[in-house]
Amino acid sequence: MIPDEGRGGERIFRLSHRRVGLLKWVGALGLIGVALLAGSWGHMAMQLGQLEALRAELKDVRVDREALAALSVELAEVEGRYRIIRSLFGRDSEAVASNLWLPPLSGRSSTAESDDSGNLPNGWPLAVRGFVTQVLLEGVDGAHPGLDIAVPSDSYVRAAGGGTVLEVGEDEIYGRYVVIDHGSGYQSRYAHASQTLVLPAQRVRRNEVIALSGSTGRSTAPHLHFEIRLDGEAVDPLTMVRQP
Repeated sequence: MIPDEGRGGERIFRLSHRRVGLLKWVGALGLIGVALLAGSWGHMAMQLGQLEALRAELKDVRVDREALAALSVELAEVEGRYRIIRSLFGRDSEAVASNLWLPPLSGRSSTAESDDSGNLPNGWPLAVRGFVTQVLLEGVDGAHPGLDIAVPSDSYVRAAGGGTVLEVGEDEIYGRYVVIDHGSGYQSRYAHASQTLVLPAQRVRRNEVIALSGSTGRSTAPHLHFEIRLDGEAVDPLTMVRQP
């Protein structure tokens, strides 16, 4: 019975037991459908959250892959440099001098004479190739008047040309050093030696061993500092000598 205010009466609807049961089933199915729909929405929301998490992980993986690729390139470069340095600084480095004169055992002047053509300081000042780490710099702050050649400690340092030992000494800058006068205004300096093997006024030949390389004086690693001067002015050694 449903009141009908417009007519001032009531409306009567009669439902059989069968219809009531049918309505119950329809309502139950509706509730089940709503529950299933809500469950599917929850599952979809969960899947969406997992998808976002996977996307974030994938982005991290890509970043890590790019970093790994960059690291691989850098490692290859470092290994390449290491191979070069190992070949240059190894004790089995290939000698580049066929005419290598050792200093006389007495430490006195060599009795052998050199002609003028052998006096010019244009020979490589080491018995190994070495690695040039610093070239001549002029007219700037921190000017550098010669070459720095990285080489293992106690490598043979050779006279770049024949001449007379002008000075053998040691100071805070050059460490142990040798200066040779080649005549015609040319002089050469060999610095940071671990040991000097000649004496002042001693006559030396081209390629004669005059010292052993080291890291004395103002030095951070074993190397030879090599200068050539003409009438007191620094000359770029690379314009006169050729690295083997």
